[in-house]
Amino acid sequence: MNDQTTSETAAGEIRHLSAEEMPFSLRLSETLRRFVDRIGRFGSWFMVPLVLITVFDLGLRKTGGLQIWLVENVSSVFGSTLLQELEWHSHTVMFTLVLGYGYIWNSHVRVDLVRENLKFRNRAWLEFIGLTFFYIPYCIVLIYFSAVYAYDSWSIGEISASLVGLSHRWIIKSVLAAGLLVAVIAGIAVWLQVVIALFGPQHHRFPLMTLEWPEEGEVKIEGKARLDLEEADDVIEARARQRRIEDEAAASAG
Repeated sequence: MNDQTTSETAAGEIRHLSAEEMPFSLRLSETLRRFVDRIGRFGSWFMVPLVLITVFDLGLRKTGGLQIWLVENVSSVFGSTLLQELEWHSHTVMFTLVLGYGYIWNSHVRVDLVRENLKFRNRAWLEFIGLTFFYIPYCIVLIYFSAVYAYDSWSIGEISASLVGLSHRWIIKSVLAAGLLVAVIAGIAVWLQVVIALFGPQHHRFPLMTLEWPEEGEVKIEGKARLDLEEADDVIEARARQRRIEDEAAASAG
């Protein structure tokens, strides 16, 4: 049997699992993925206050006298120190809550010099080892220390080092621990998929978060459609071709 026949036979054996056919571990993985996705989408909205507060703060600082008048006559909220700390806190919330979101959507930066040239099972083993011995344990250690960090802040009633800054610093420190917990949940969701891909039936197919099945390797890379520059149309050439067609149509109409 030649390679082509073997390939066709293997392709014929491939079975795409429906939601009802998936084992419990894959259903659990999907549930965790949806949870991380929702948290990440919620966290991404903190980009809005981050941008608005930054622009507002810079605008007030450039006016000088207006900011002083607002602080003295309206509210201390308009003080530059407080606004800057709100910027930092918004950035912290956004960054920590989208860590897991970025992982389940495979949008984190990877060093592809080695990984891109590996076969599917080698990639899966690399993902399995990375999650089991590095990603998840490291995040758990960070959660422990960040939780202690937040608890200590709460127990002493920590406030900003600035007299005109924010109080209740334990809140933003707790968000750091929560974001890392979401990142661990994302890691567990991917780990469950990778385990099934490595040790489960090799002809079963289901949606993967950080890998591509062997038959998708030619058309996808890291979950995105692969762009073949040799076959892609040159933009300038395509525009020139379209312009010629329009000129010919106009000449015909005239």
